[in-house]
Amino acid sequence: MPSHATPDTTPALVAPPRVTSVEKALEFDTVYEQHFPFVWRNVRRLGVPCESVDDAVQDVFLVVHRRLAEFEARSSVRCWLYGILANVVRDARRKTRRKDPRARGQEGPDVEDLVDVRGPTPQECAEHADAVRVLHDLLEQLDWQKREVFILVELEQMSIPEAAQALGVNTNTVYSRLRTARQAFNESVARYRAREQRRVG
Repeated sequence: MPSHATPDTTPALVAPPRVTSVEKALEFDTVYEQHFPFVWRNVRRLGVPCESVDDAVQDVFLVVHRRLAEFEARSSVRCWLYGILANVVRDARRKTRRKDPRARGQEGPDVEDLVDVRGPTPQECAEHADAVRVLHDLLEQLDWQKREVFILVELEQMSIPEAAQALGVNTNTVYSRLRTARQAFNESVARYRAREQRRVG
């Protein structure tokens, strides 16, 4: 599996919440426009089902709107946003599991990972969609701590210090979690490949 995120575009999924202050609206709009793709793809990667992604993303930006004045730039905006979206995702996953304990959030591909500026063929689109489904399935096999650090460092390409800020832990903890996450992910990939070989063989 690739160790970096594929290019993204911003799907028109949700409208930004309405604000009343012009100054705050400008600040909020900037955050929304610049970081919507980051929020959307990681809500999906953390396991929110496709049909619930819109609501979860909306919830993230409602919190951002309420708390934007509190942001003191002690960390990057992405780190601050991640803390908010992780909490929203935890709540969304709990609600989904209460409705259906078998739900795993793998109903469809991540629209943001299906982009090719050169114009992909239908076959390339299908192959890429399959790869995204496999990635989400493999991520689902990681426990929450491993999944978070793998997404931030391997897929979002955050530095170790930045990931530590986003997760609210020290860098040694990130290194430790990342090492075990990589090992667990590679083991999942090996099991997947073995299953595919048996299936086609």
